Amino acid sequence: MSGTEFAWDRPGLHLRLAYDDGPVRLVRLAAGPEAASAVAPCPIVELHTGGRNREHNTQIYVRSATGVRLRYVDHESDGDVLRVRQREEGRGIEVTTAFRAAGPGLQITQTVRNTGDRDLVLTMLTSAVFTVPGTGYDVLWGRSEWLGEGRWEQRPVAELLPDLAFAQFGYAGRGHFAVTSHGSWSSGEVLPTGVLASEHGTSVAWQVETSAGWHWELSRGADSVTVGVLGPTDLEHQFAERLAPGGEFTSVPAGVAVADGGRDAAFAALTGYRRAIRVPRTADTRLPVVYNDYMNTLMGDPSMEKLLPLIEAAAAAGAEYFCIDAGWFSAPGEGWWSGAGEWREGAGRFTGGLLAVTDAIRRAGMRPGLWLEPEGVGVDSPVAATLPDEALFCRYGERVVEGNHFQLDLRHPAARALLDETVDRLVDEFGIGFFKLDYNVNIGAGTDVGAAAPGAGLLGHTRALRDWILAVQERHPRLLIESCSSGGMRMDYHLLSAVHLQSTSDQQDYRRYATIAAAAPASVLPEQAGNWAYPDAGMTPEATAFAMTAGVMGRMYLSGFLHELGDEQSALVREAIALHRDRRSRLAVSRPAWPLGLPGWDDEVIALLLEADAGSLLAVWSRGAAAEIALPELRGRVVRQVYPASLPEWEWTDRDGVPVLDVPPGPSARIFEVAPH
Repeated sequence: MSGTEFAWDRPGLHLRLAYDDGPVRLVRLAAGPEAASAVAPCPIVELHTGGRNREHNTQIYVRSATGVRLRYVDHESDGDVLRVRQREEGRGIEVTTAFRAAGPGLQITQTVRNTGDRDLVLTMLTSAVFTVPGTGYDVLWGRSEWLGEGRWEQRPVAELLPDLAFAQFGYAGRGHFAVTSHGSWSSGEVLPTGVLASEHGTSVAWQVETSAGWHWELSRGADSVTVGVLGPTDLEHQFAERLAPGGEFTSVPAGVAVADGGRDAAFAALTGYRRAIRVPRTADTRLPVVYNDYMNTLMGDPSMEKLLPLIEAAAAAGAEYFCIDAGWFSAPGEGWWSGAGEWREGAGRFTGGLLAVTDAIRRAGMRPGLWLEPEGVGVDSPVAATLPDEALFCRYGERVVEGNHFQLDLRHPAARALLDETVDRLVDEFGIGFFKLDYNVNIGAGTDVGAAAPGAGLLGHTRALRDWILAVQERHPRLLIESCSSGGMRMDYHLLSAVHLQSTSDQQDYRRYATIAAAAPASVLPEQAGNWAYPDAGMTPEATAFAMTAGVMGRMYLSGFLHELGDEQSALVREAIALHRDRRSRLAVSRPAWPLGLPGWDDEVIALLLEADAGSLLAVWSRGAAAEIALPELRGRVVRQVYPASLPEWEWTDRDGVPVLDVPPGPSARIFEVAPH
């Protein structure tokens, strides 16, 4: 190690950084001292301040005017964290980059401190920036929308960022390939995750960990690709943060993982990283099966008479929690949306009251749960008149209304007090053990109350929301919490590191749900992927097995009129839940892989493999004509059908050691156990 370089090692990680008469650069990132580096030299941070943006004319968040003037001050390591401090003396700007080792990956943040004597306005700060050598990668990114979450795309870098004769003329590229969120649905359009995959070299995966605005981008030079990972920015998200002298601001975290191998290896590394950054809770250790009365069932209109047969059937099927979804807080016949926010049971909603329902759930051997939209206050709610404007999102001096809802701002003590009283009361009075926390509006850029710009207000609120969720769990350690946002519209690891499961979609068509369930582990841990399984009395046995397969291959989220099913269907439901409960401990250590590639929305055959050392599960869904699929990844392994036992087995043949599966016409699905090599 020379005088201008230093190294940092943790198990499975090796970093080397360099400094001289320029900003600190990351020059090596590898799985170990002898492993190949995934990166080429690149400055570790870029930032824009009021009036000072890019040093050179470009559309990329690189070579910033402040960033190029940063100089090394010192560094220190403390266990799993390395901190590197730099300073730009002219304006008194100090930046500390924190690299936190988490499983096979790194969580990276930047903290800017104003050491000058006048205010500093920050308008952009990278969470992470790094360069990879070469350009022969495929880029993977995901589109997402309501009912259509997790639609992944894969393209060569050269297709998205062509060679524009950089080497011939000495150009630095000005263009980029960018993926950007808008508003408060962090995954409402696109997913905060990306991959540069190389089948014959090192691949890199990253994610942005925020429920506010975010942006990631790729740019290229003659023989390299640079990745920038950012939270909210002024250009994309109306962000600005004003720092008084002595003030600090910390970026949203970025997760980065490297792996030898292609797409699946990169996602496996990212999966290990995600597990490492979760806040552990013993309440979720068993990964209990939850029944929810909403999807394709009561749809927000519960009553005692409707719930009792569902409670009995859910318990008989093997559910361990029973969640009463929306509508419990409104009177029968009244719309529950615009009046929400007080969170007290609706007058006349339940014969005997809500306590009679929760008592029935407990007598059936399950723990009761309730739906809440904690950040939402309906425009007709009595709560709306009692809250000060500062406790709600406002812009330009007016409360923001979206879809007949105001939004609480959890930076304000009145907003937090309302939700604390709500949760504590429902837990104490009704013994609630599970909350489905929903979020059904995109409130836009944010709030300008107590913020230099709306994007900063949104970021502050989302950080306060996570803090509130963690504080609730400290007070109620047996409580399970689901994050739902119109399905998967806020599927990010800012929230997912703090909650237990994530509803992966509101999609009600079980055939289309297969695509969402199979792609979900690219965005969320398998043990957190709340995949709906909603059998219906009108389904054939094959269709019933198809619908249940999604639940087995994630976190089983059961729904449907189970008491209306025939004997054969009921047996298929019980069998699927029993299989899931038997294998769920393996689910929590599994690594996802896609033998047929990440599923396309209209693919006729879809496959998801959850690899675990003690035995893996492979699900195959058929949605079209009969097909024959070869799975060379399973060469030499033993494959055995484990669900459903009562329906015909699909046939495997061996062709020169490669397993080949005969897939019948759909809709039909099977789950196989894949023994280790």
